[in-house]
Amino acid sequence: MKNKVLEQLQNRKSIREFTGERVSDEDLKTILQTAQRAPTSINAQQVSLVYTRDKSKIEEIARLAGGQKQVATADVFVAVVIDFNRRNHAAIAMGKTQVVEKTAEGILMGAVDAGIVLNHLQSAAQSLGYGTTAIGGIRANSDKMIEIFNLPQRTFVAVGSTIGVPTQKAKDAVLKPRVAFESFAMEDSYDAQKVKEGVYAYNQEFKEFREKTGSGDMLTYFEITANSYEKSYYRKTGSVLQAQGFRFADDV
Repeated sequence: MKNKVLEQLQNRKSIREFTGERVSDEDLKTILQTAQRAPTSINAQQVSLVYTRDKSKIEEIARLAGGQKQVATADVFVAVVIDFNRRNHAAIAMGKTQVVEKTAEGILMGAVDAGIVLNHLQSAAQSLGYGTTAIGGIRANSDKMIEIFNLPQRTFVAVGSTIGVPTQKAKDAVLKPRVAFESFAMEDSYDAQKVKEGVYAYNQEFKEFREKTGSGDMLTYFEITANSYEKSYYRKTGSVLQAQGFRFADDV
C-alpha cells in the first residue's frame, strides 16, 4: 500500500507492552497539539486533555483500571475529559444559563467529541513510532479519576490512553480479525441478516485466531461479549456523572 496514512490506520493495534523508554517532550507536545485539532461539534471544543508522567499517579490509575499492566508500564497517561466547564464560561459571559450537561444530547455530543480526540491522539502517537491503548477501565472508578486530576463540575473522564515506546514483541503481534466487511458497512439500509451472519462467522474466526496465536484464555467472541454485557459494566458511572452536574434528559 502506497498511502502511508491508510497503511498506518489499517495496521493499528493496541500496544500492551512498553520498553520503559521515554516519550520525548517534543513528541508529546506534537501528539497533544495534533489531538487538539480534532473535529468538534459547533467548534465548542468541549474536550480537554489532562496528562501525567508521574509514576505514582500512573501506577494508581493502573490499579483503579483493574490492575492493567499496560497502564503501569506506560511513560504517559492521558485522560480525555468531556469538558462543559469551558463552555459554561461563555454562557456566563453572555448572561445565560448553560444546561447542555443536563441533556442526553449533550452527553452523547461530549462522548463523540472525546472519541474523535482519542483517535487523533493515538494516530499521532503511532505516526511517531509510539504505541497506545485506549483505557475505558478508568470509568470503573471515575470518582477517583476526578480526584486524581482535580476535575471541576461539568467535567467527566470519558476514556484514557497510554503512550509509550512499544516492545518489538508488541509491534510484531498479529492483527485481530474483524467482522466481515459487508456486515459492518451497509449501503442505504441496515441489514440485520448480514449482521447476524457476520457475527456468527466472526465468532468461529476469532476462536481459530486465538487458538493459532495462543492468546488469552481462549474464550470465544460470544463468551467475551456475553459475559461483559450481561450486567451493568461500570455501576458508578451514572452516579458520578450526576455528582458532576450531568443529567440524561430531553427537556430541561
